[in-house]
Amino acid sequence: MNYTAINPYNDQIVATFPTTTDEQLQSTIKLADEFYQDASRQATHERMTALVALADEFENDLAYYAHFLTTNMGKLQREAIDEVKKTAAMARFYGEHGDQFLINKDYPSASAPNSYVEYRPTGVVVAIEPWNFPYTQVMRMFAPNFLLGNAVILKHASIVPECAQAFQHACQKVNLPRGAFTNLFADYGQIDKLIADRRVQGVALTGSEKAGRIIAASAGKALKQSTMELGGTDVFIVLKDADIFQAAQAAAKARLSNAGQVCASAKRYLIADEIYDEFMQQLTAVFATYQPGNPSLVTTNLAPLSSKNAQAKLQQQVTDVLAGGAKIIWGDAKPIDGPGAFFNPLIITGMAFDNPMYDTELFGPVAQVYRIKNDADILKLANTSNHGLGGAIYTQDIEHAKILAHYIETGQVAINQVLSSQSEIPFGGIKDSGYGRELSDLGILAFANIKAIIN
Repeated sequence: MNYTAINPYNDQIVATFPTTTDEQLQSTIKLADEFYQDASRQATHERMTALVALADEFENDLAYYAHFLTTNMGKLQREAIDEVKKTAAMARFYGEHGDQFLINKDYPSASAPNSYVEYRPTGVVVAIEPWNFPYTQVMRMFAPNFLLGNAVILKHASIVPECAQAFQHACQKVNLPRGAFTNLFADYGQIDKLIADRRVQGVALTGSEKAGRIIAASAGKALKQSTMELGGTDVFIVLKDADIFQAAQAAAKARLSNAGQVCASAKRYLIADEIYDEFMQQLTAVFATYQPGNPSLVTTNLAPLSSKNAQAKLQQQVTDVLAGGAKIIWGDAKPIDGPGAFFNPLIITGMAFDNPMYDTELFGPVAQVYRIKNDADILKLANTSNHGLGGAIYTQDIEHAKILAHYIETGQVAINQVLSSQSEIPFGGIKDSGYGRELSDLGILAFANIKAIIN
């Protein structure tokens, strides 16, 4: 398979990289296993110090690392800078606090009162990561596993090879031990070989449901631990007592940031009947301020999609949505001609349960809106989905929001704020949105040997 960066703003080829050879693959596994063997005998604080140095590297050269995000997948300049900062923050979080999560925990019993659990590394973890957040998605896998003592081998999305290379450059620049992190431009046959290798003990994927089923099956066949984060159809709920201005501003940001290419972004707006008209008036006014343009310019607020393929896929999805009975209430669905992978923001209504596209994730600047009358409407719409990643609720009644959040079938729900991953809080989904958790202490435990010492 080709690893080629094509600038989605102008369709110009930026860089192409050859596929990893089988010899490089075997050498990488050997070095990764050697790192694991060494790390299992090394004090945790040494790896914590290395993670702080890695955080410093990203923070000290923001523009350098951000550049590749813009040229490889079209991220806005300011969003690219923010991603690099967040990447550094994740490394720093584990570098400064990670040892707290690895303290032995007592598990006494009547016959063994001094029993405890310790957390040990297991080996090599393969990380298969997506293009929409090329650094943070990698760091949220790498930092907790490196801290634990697992080696990480990365197979990144084929359209962001320079980002993958830059992450490895950062690791090398701060002299991380050989084998701790390696990027491979591997094909899927080589990934299968990796998963089957006895030295590999874990597989993490963030991507599509289709990819999730394939990789989970391979991991299962090889009896390897796996985690899957596979996208969602998140709800953005606005109750009748919400601050409408705040909610409308947040709703637009939650859908249009990163050109709508966020797994946990607001896909479906559920708006209380009493405020529906006023909210929609404010929301469309905010949507109208988002105009596609050159992502390298600080004045641009809507990036292109990641590729021409993504543009064509979303265009076909919208066509199918409309054919299924939905309609556009704001925006222009006509394709944008010319170079670049631009897509006009849209707001769609009338997405009924019998629409063949009802439960499809629209990965771009397309929002769906529903008028709701009560909590029963909210929960029916929110939970009638094969996905269960996240959601958000806007209201002045926090206790009411907590009750709704309790019954919404997702991995996380934000109250009066745009849902976003945070180092301190577990992130992940249920149903077809995947399984397992990243970040926080649970991100360390995902591929840990939770070993009981019975005494």
